[in-house]
Parts: sequence; C-alpha cells; structure tokens
Amino acid sequence: MSESEIRNPPPPASTGALPPAPQTLEETGLDPDLLVQLIVKTLYYAGEATGSEVAEDLRLPYFVLDPLFQFLRTEKLIEVRGVEGIEKGSYRYSLTSLGRERAREFLEVSLYVGPAPVPLSHYVERVRHHSLASVRVDRETLRAALAPVVVSEELIEQLGPAINSGHSIFLYGPSGNGKTLIAEAIGRAIASAGDIFIPYAIEVGNHIIKIFNPVDHVPVEGAPSAPDRRWIRCRRPTVFVGGELTLDMLDLRMNPVSKYYEAPPQVKANGGVFILDDLGRQLVRPRDLLNRWIVPLEKRVDYFTLHTGEKFPLPFDTLVIFATNLDPRELADDAFFRRIRFKVHVASPTRPMYEEIFRRCCEQRGLAYDPTVVEFLYREVYERRGIEPRGCHPRDLIEHVLGHAKFTESPAVLSEETIARACRTYFALQEAPGQVSDASG
Repeated sequence: MSESEIRNPPPPASTGALPPAPQTLEETGLDPDLLVQLIVKTLYYAGEATGSEVAEDLRLPYFVLDPLFQFLRTEKLIEVRGVEGIEKGSYRYSLTSLGRERAREFLEVSLYVGPAPVPLSHYVERVRHHSLASVRVDRETLRAALAPVVVSEELIEQLGPAINSGHSIFLYGPSGNGKTLIAEAIGRAIASAGDIFIPYAIEVGNHIIKIFNPVDHVPVEGAPSAPDRRWIRCRRPTVFVGGELTLDMLDLRMNPVSKYYEAPPQVKANGGVFILDDLGRQLVRPRDLLNRWIVPLEKRVDYFTLHTGEKFPLPFDTLVIFATNLDPRELADDAFFRRIRFKVHVASPTRPMYEEIFRRCCEQRGLAYDPTVVEFLYREVYERRGIEPRGCHPRDLIEHVLGHAKFTESPAVLSEETIARACRTYFALQEAPGQVSDASG
C-alpha cells in the first residue's frame, strides 16, 4: 500500500461502524497458505480439536475455513478422530505424522498461534474510521479529565485547542508540577470520545505483526463486539514510554524467539495518545530521538522495514505528547519545533493552587488539613530557604509524616513540628525549618 493511499485511503468497502465478518476466504484478505499454517500450528499445540474450536482460536467463522480443512484432509496432513455433533465444524481433528512434520517446519518460520491477522489495507481503512481528526474534546470534557489535577484556567485554555488540533503537544516546565498527570488526563479526555477497534494482528507480505496488547489496549465490556472477531472493541489507547525508550524500540522488530513482529509503541497508540515522558533522560541523544518524529508528524505516515528488506508505510494517527523538565531549546532545533504546533508551559503552582493541592492530599490520606502548616512552609522553607514550591511537595511531605507516624506507632498529625521534620529529610536540610540556627538560611 502506498503512502498516498494511507494518507488519503479510498472509501472502505463497508462504511458501518463495525468491521464486517468475512463470508469467504477471499474476504479475509489473507493468503490461504497463511491460514493453513495457522490451522496446522493450532492443532499441533492442541493435540486434538474440533474444526469449530480451531476456528474460534483463529476468530474466523468455521464455514470460511472449511475449504482449508478439506484441503488438509486431502493432503493427508490432518485426520478425523471423531464427531461431536451433526455440523461439519463438530469433526474432531488431529495432525497426521506428516502434518506434525509440516507443523514443525511452519514453527521454524514463526511461532505465532492465535487470532488470524487482518491485512494491512483493512487496518488502514479502520484507522481512517476512528481517526483523531473526528475527535472533539469540549471544555467540560477536558475539565472532567483534569479533575484529579489542580491546574489553572489559563492552562485549560491552552490545552483545549492543542488537543482538538490533533497535532503534537510539547509540555515543558519544572519537574514535579504534574506534566505526566496532565498528559494522562489528555488521554482520558481523548478516550471519552468513543471506542475504536484494534486488531489482534496485521499481515504484511505474509508476515504477522502483533498489534493488540492488554497493557496498552483496554477492551470495552458490554458493548457490541465486531462481527469480524479478529478485531477487539477498545477504549482509545494511551501508550506511555519514558526514560527506557531507545530508537530501536520505535522500529519494527522481530522477536528472535517467537519469530513474529511486535508493533512499536506509536503504532499501538494509533487512534489515541502517545506520551513520551521525561524527554532528555533517555540513553539516546534527544536530537536523534526527536528527529525520528519529523516525517511522521508532518506526513501522518510512518515507515517500517521487514527483515526481508521490504519497506512499507503505516498510518501515524496519534496525538504525541512530549513532556520534559529541560529547556526545550536545548533539545532540538527550529526545524523540529516548527512541527510541534503547541508548546505548553506547565508552571509551578500559585499559592492558592498549592493550598488546594495540599488540602486534597490531606483528604486522600485521612489527615485533617491545617492551613497554618502551609503558611509555615511558605515562610520557613520556600521564602527563607529560596526553594520553589512544586505541585508534588504536598503529597511527598505528607508521605514523610505518615511514614514517621507508622514507625513510631503514634497518631498521624499534621503540624508545624511534623512537617518541619519531614522537610529536613525531604529537602536534605541540615536542620529542620523553623529552628533558630536556620535564621540565616
């Protein structure tokens, strides 16, 4: 499939919301040889199974696969071991000695066993159906998603247009002020726009690329499933990567043991949000990492290469959120930043915001909120010590207070004394705030 077809694909065969079930082998979009291999490998591991059970494993109707079972019987690769009903799918099959030999040959090529893949062209059509271009996040939805985070109205007004643009967002600012929480909230806002269908795997040149991952994709319970059961109804995904990210992880890689491909994280994020957190802390140079995104961000297409050398494009339909506490201008040049349409600064909390964060943290941990403690912190720590207030401080200081109470088997109480003790070990101060020797700073 060409780049132009992915960027402007033809109208899909079905304009319905649900992927239609294939009625013939041809409608699966797959080479029959690939399906034969899956049937044989499934029986190899199962020992014995009915045709309907094998079809269930492949997530295809038995009547679609029946010609292949007949072919395998003709080739003496499988044999009937019994019948469990009157339907043809009730025949119980096992591999012959020749079939087991053939199965081992197939497993030398790929260990993949499971739901049949969907062809690349079907995947492109489906990505078009649930494209982010059709998603709208209004002010109320965004506020609801950000409810667990204390943010300013100004920040909400900046994030709203950025999300609805469908383009990338660069969140920057001091550490500890909730950039990751904000990025995750954006993922929740996008997910509220409706469900999408994710394939278990896709097929490119008779090679299988696994897409569905239960860590990144959350199935929707109770909603109508797809007639084509090779697809799973899921919430729009939020895929998260951090300091562990390398350039190799963004490319197509074949597992040397399983001998099939696992889709890279940005492909798993299609239709949703891809968060690249803690940018600048990876082992790879930030400029090299950011330059990897120039073509996908501009053309909405990413390119991959099979181990055979075949190169092919895949849709890049994800909202990329870069988050960093480093100076953005130290990370990339103007050529890259032109492609990042929205740069949003996440500043340290104002005094009223800090007080609200502290109050919420106390409520969550079962402590009585005391506003004099915040007054003490601003006077003795932030102003006298010259430390900048951060949104994470209330949570972390309260954890110190609770840890000390647990250790001493005493009631957890929020007071100037307990918070001063917490500040000493949290901020690495020589002496606790408020002591006479601290007067000089």
